[in-house]
Amino acid sequence: MTLQARTTGEAKRNHVVAGRLTAKDIAKQIKAGGGKATLTTVEGDTLTSMMQDGKLVLTDEKGGTATVTIANVNQSNGEIQVIDNVLMPN
Repeated sequence: MTLQARTTGEAKRNHVVAGRLTAKDIAKQIKAGGGKATLTTVEGDTLTSMMQDGKLVLTDEKGGTATVTIANVNQSNGEIQVIDNVLMPN
């Protein structure tokens, strides 16, 4: 496997959190966490979620951010939260 293929695969898995979480579920976790919630990706990295100007924002371990642009796309294997940026693995 090439370095680029491995890095691309890691980046994709860095966008996946186990379980079926809706935007409402994440918002509840943010409220319970005093304004932030920590999500662990299947790659083992941490994403910090928070609300900014009424929008759900995710921050990766490198400080990159992505905003949810389309929430709750229901799929057979989970809920997709469409984001506007690439979150990078650590």
